[in-house]
Amino acid sequence: MAGQAEIKAKLAELKVLSPSGYALALHIRYTTPTFLFQTYEKKWLDHYSQNGYVMTDPAVHWGFENRGSRTWAELADLDVAGVFKAAAEHGLKYGIACAVGEDASPSICAFARPDREFTQAETDEIMGHLHEMHALTDNLQALSPETAAALKEMSILYTHPAND
Repeated sequence: MAGQAEIKAKLAELKVLSPSGYALALHIRYTTPTFLFQTYEKKWLDHYSQNGYVMTDPAVHWGFENRGSRTWAELADLDVAGVFKAAAEHGLKYGIACAVGEDASPSICAFARPDREFTQAETDEIMGHLHEMHALTDNLQALSPETAAALKEMSILYTHPAND
């Protein structure tokens, strides 16, 4: 279960770096992530889902076409549907979009904070964690059945917290 423990520790570190929350879609195949971890407040997650923002989210679109990181401010011109404006109204005022991996299985993530832009050092640290998590979850078949099941359960718990 070393992989599970490492991922759990990385998720906790990312939460500290991203006080307004994050969404990590790891190893997206076609349109479905193998693992999805979200720590945004439920009110934002519900609003995002109800408005179908995934279809117009500039962070998502940028991540499918690029690798690396960009601030939401750098992607603002792509935000024709007002996703970032709605996010700011929910306390997610500053953010970064990050993407790693190969085209057949990218990991695309967004991180937010309420108070200021992410520093370059914070972005670098987030990218380091993301690269490690992408590698740790690369081959679901190579994971023990117990570890794979535990990670799937963690993914569900992060995305649908019991204490809404």
